[in-house]
Amino acid sequence: MATLGIKNIGILVSGDLEKGIIEADSILCEDGLITRVGNSLDLGPADVVVDAKGTTVMPGLIDSHCHVVIGDFTPRQKTVDFLESYVHGGITSVISPGEIHAPGRPSSASGVKALAVAAHECFTNFHPLGMKCHAGSVVIEPTLSREDFLEVAGNGVWLAKYGFGAFADPSDGEPQIRWAQEAGLNVMCHSGGASIPGSKPITADHLMMLAPDVAGHINGGPTALTDEGVRRLVMESSMYLQVVQAGNLKKTFEIVNMAAESGALPRVIIGSDTPTGTGVMPLGVIKTVCEIASMTGLSPEKTLALAQGNNARAFKINQGVIEEGAMADLIVLDAPWGSVGVNALEAIARGDIPGISAMILDGVVRTLRSRNTPAATRMAQVEPPMEWLKDGH
Repeated sequence: MATLGIKNIGILVSGDLEKGIIEADSILCEDGLITRVGNSLDLGPADVVVDAKGTTVMPGLIDSHCHVVIGDFTPRQKTVDFLESYVHGGITSVISPGEIHAPGRPSSASGVKALAVAAHECFTNFHPLGMKCHAGSVVIEPTLSREDFLEVAGNGVWLAKYGFGAFADPSDGEPQIRWAQEAGLNVMCHSGGASIPGSKPITADHLMMLAPDVAGHINGGPTALTDEGVRRLVMESSMYLQVVQAGNLKKTFEIVNMAAESGALPRVIIGSDTPTGTGVMPLGVIKTVCEIASMTGLSPEKTLALAQGNNARAFKINQGVIEEGAMADLIVLDAPWGSVGVNALEAIARGDIPGISAMILDGVVRTLRSRNTPAATRMAQVEPPMEWLKDGH
C-alpha cells in the first residue's frame, strides 16, 4: 500500500465553496486517496513525506473545457505534450467538450459513436503525467437515435456535447439532448457565437429550451451571450454556468458578480476552452482564477472552488476537494518571487499567478518546480529526495 504524507501546511484550501479554508496542517494519502486530514498527524510510516514549509496546499484544478482528441497532441495547434504541460499549470483533471478537432471528424451515427468510444477508452488507459482526462464526449448529431445514446453509455461514455452537429436550427436537437440525458450522459451545450466552421450561434433562448446540464462558456467561446441572455441564465435557469479563459473577460466579471449577488455561485464553473484558436494555455485556469479574485472581490478560496469542487460536482467526479476518500490530486504552492503577497492566496487576490512547488496526482509526486508558473518563494521539500524532478524552472 503506497502512502504519502504532507506536513507543515500553512494554509489548506478545501476546494469546497462553503468550507473555504480547513484548519489542519497535515494530510495522509493511501493508494491514491486522501485518508486523513488533521493537525500534527503521525506521518512516520509514509513512504514519501512532502514538507510544505508553511505554504499553501489545495486540490488540483479541474479544466472543465479542454479540447483533447487522442494522445497528448492537439491538431488545432499542432502541439505535442500540451496535457503534460497543463499539469505544470496546476491542472490535474480535464473534461472534454467533444473531440471536435479530430481531422475529418465524422458525422454519421457509426462514426460519431466510434470516435467517442475510442477517445474514452484511450484516455482511460493514458494519463499524461498522471492527469485524468475525462474524454469521449459524443458530439450530438441528427443521425443519433435514442438507442445510439444507450449504446455509447453501455461502452462507458458519459459525456455529450451539443452545438457542433448538422442541425438546421439549434432548437432541433432537443430530442437528442433528452435521449442523451435519459441514457445518463452529462450534456454540455455550446453557447454564444459560432466558433468553428459549420457551427451556429446558440442563444439564451435556445439554452433555456434545450436545458443541458452545463451551459458552456457563457462568457464567450469566444463570443459571449447578450447581457439579457446572461441574466436569464443566471437568474432563471438551474444549469451549471461555465466561464472560460478563451472568452470575454468583461463578461466573466459580470457573470461572477451577478452570481454572487443572486446566490448562484454554486452553479458557476471554470474552464480554459483551450487548445483552440486562442492557443495552448497551461496556465489558463489559474490565470482565470487570479483575474476573477483580483477584479471582483470574491475571495481566493471561493474563486478556486469554482475550478475545484464546483467542477467536480457539475460532472460528478470524486476530485477537486480535500476530504477523506477523495482523490489525492494536490498542489503545493506559494506566492511567487517578487509578489507583495506573503502566501499563495494573497498573491491570487492581487492577480499574481502563484508559484507551484509540487504537483501530486493519485498520491504520487509528479513534479517539483513547475516549468510554467513563476518560482515559488518557499519550495516544498520531499523525503526521500527526488532530484530528478527539480529541474522545472
